[in-house]
Amino acid sequence: MHAAPSSTAPNLTSPSWHTPALVKASVAVHAGAGALVLAQPALWPWALGAVALDHALVTAAGLWPRSTWLGANILRLPPASAARHEIALTIDDGPDPQITPAVLDLLDAHGARATFFCIARHAEQHAALCREIVRRGHSVQNHSFDHAHTFSLLGPRAIRRELVRAQDALAQVTGQRPRYFRAPAGLRNLFLAPVLHELDLQLVAWTRRGFDTARRDPAGVLSRLTRGLAAGDILLLHDHHTAIAASGRPVTLEVLPTLLQRFEQLKLRAVTLPDALA
Repeated sequence: MHAAPSSTAPNLTSPSWHTPALVKASVAVHAGAGALVLAQPALWPWALGAVALDHALVTAAGLWPRSTWLGANILRLPPASAARHEIALTIDDGPDPQITPAVLDLLDAHGARATFFCIARHAEQHAALCREIVRRGHSVQNHSFDHAHTFSLLGPRAIRRELVRAQDALAQVTGQRPRYFRAPAGLRNLFLAPVLHELDLQLVAWTRRGFDTARRDPAGVLSRLTRGLAAGDILLLHDHHTAIAASGRPVTLEVLPTLLQRFEQLKLRAVTLPDALA
């Protein structure tokens, strides 16, 4: 299989990146605080307070996975996709040699397609399995190289290195260069959006998640995923780091058969993100 071209070159063809309003406001706060202290040194506590409040707001925006305050973030499929009764099932953190094959078999049994946000290190370790995901008609997208818990604390250069390394690894394994990125745990900072633009990647969050990495109750996970379920939704499950149910089986494998049946009952068609967003 031939590797896709390197992603290290900057994006020179798409429109220039526009700084989000919150980031512009943050810059203005810092400039204003500096000017205030220069003009009235005695007011430094007020300036410091304004800067601290600004930092808290920007941090909160990054810790809210579905936030759009730090840049574009796909939370639902577009109206045209919803009109086709499409839904997106996204599966994070794999591939996992114990769980992913069973997930693939369940998807095949229901004629469903999914998007696997793979950790690139795992994809390298289980390259044949990652290629099998693509061979069965699913999509592999970028979930970082290491899935570091400190990802949201990285600076722009470190973020770029992490994303480029993952892009190149996933392209080498699958022959397809990812177009979408999901941050580890959905957490990020204000440096991510311009790097994504440079690498021609789009950030994807979700409409609803089941918290299957923490909850051992399959019924509760299923309830969270299906409450108000509708065309255009993006759902999140995991094929690695998933909790273990009381039955001894991974929660994802307990939930998935009933979830796919619910799609069929509601006449929803599970498609990959590239197909839905094309």
